[in-house]
Amino acid sequence: MTGKTRSFHFLGICGTAMGSVAAALRERGFTVTGSDENIYPPMSTFLESRGVSLNAGYRPENIPADADVVIIGNAIKRGNPEIEAVLNRKLYYLSLPEILRNEFLRGRHNLVVTGTHGKTTTTAILTWIMIVAGFEPSYMIGGIPKNLGQGARFHDSKFFVLEGDEYDSAFFDKRSKFIHYLPELLIVNNIEFDHADIFKDLDQIKTSFGHLLRIVPQNGMVLLNGDDPNCLDVAKECHAQLVEIGFSPNCAQQIRDVAYLTEGSRFTLQNETYELPLMGEFNVRNAAMALTAARFYGAPPDEIREALATFTGIARRQEVRGEARGVKVIDDFGHHPTAIAQTLTALRHRYRDQRLWAVFEPRSNTTRRAVFQRELADALKLADGVLISQVARLEQIPESDRLDPEAVMESITAAGKVAFYELDADHIVERLVPLLRPDDVVAVFSNGGFDRIHEKILARLRALPA
Repeated sequence: MTGKTRSFHFLGICGTAMGSVAAALRERGFTVTGSDENIYPPMSTFLESRGVSLNAGYRPENIPADADVVIIGNAIKRGNPEIEAVLNRKLYYLSLPEILRNEFLRGRHNLVVTGTHGKTTTTAILTWIMIVAGFEPSYMIGGIPKNLGQGARFHDSKFFVLEGDEYDSAFFDKRSKFIHYLPELLIVNNIEFDHADIFKDLDQIKTSFGHLLRIVPQNGMVLLNGDDPNCLDVAKECHAQLVEIGFSPNCAQQIRDVAYLTEGSRFTLQNETYELPLMGEFNVRNAAMALTAARFYGAPPDEIREALATFTGIARRQEVRGEARGVKVIDDFGHHPTAIAQTLTALRHRYRDQRLWAVFEPRSNTTRRAVFQRELADALKLADGVLISQVARLEQIPESDRLDPEAVMESITAAGKVAFYELDADHIVERLVPLLRPDDVVAVFSNGGFDRIHEKILARLRALPA
């Protein structure tokens, strides 16, 4: 930005990241306004309390005549009245990642966490370690870490921890968001095919990660999943120091002596033993990546140990939403077959000898499509019983490209498991609750609200006669 910049207008201001950046700019003394279709607490009250002026709905007149920069969220598309006004008036506009780079990331030590799975948890663990170790980083995380109570914080620390998303930046910039984040230290947790709405195949995703590795400076650091062939392949693009982390003997930093306990996980890395109150191999790897990044900046092992032991997780990641009639209902954001399989495996460790039910909503842009038809069935087979709802927003996908839930059901029942395909959350509750017994565990997988199915299951259980 130039020294003349005084005001910003945001399109889609009530998104978690958009709202956080808008508030941070307001705290720097800029005039900030914004529009959104959905204006409701807590983001609306958060922004209003900081002096940000909000407009419900999109109209050309919402854009102040003296707006210096318009920030356009990546969910905003051509045809939006304010976008058309921006283009017609030839106003200066940027994506959210660009404004982050220009106003907050230049000149800082940026620690960027990427990968198809585990980004949010790894970013939260790394942020918590840096806080416990006294670094007081700024951070931006795509979820709500329970230790932190909020997904973003901006201040004058020289350290900035960011979750680096491979999704596109805006309608006018189809590059991945993380390309803008100026990484000094980069974590690549894993690389798989996802986001079928914007990537044609795995090679396109690997190309985007390859571009990211090319911009890490020579005095920076890349921490790579050494067990993932796709990560090893894109590492050929890297000019910075690179450290492979993983369970295989070829990794420079090998994770050893892993034990899964009912209360969490224990492992050894760099001759130090750590305990983490999270389950599963994937969470051990997440923690290993985060602690190695923190050690690169000088965090001592004892403070890392304290941070890991006190990390309380992320909302909607294996989160127990309640218990009724001896049945636990768990909420999980998992919506990719790999994430679902990892979570079900972790829950098997935590709830040994208990029946495990998986309830899945095909809602993401990838799982609504047939691309993971077989993999989804294989993942859900890890549960004792499975219920799947109708594919969300069915009309948006050509019939030939849609996930076929009935075929998924057939594959699961052929493996000897109970499986049902139901229209929606209410029909799933009607089918599921009579089948439940005390000590059962119900894991609900969705990247949306799923019509409050967690509360509906618990309410129906509590209403059963004694």
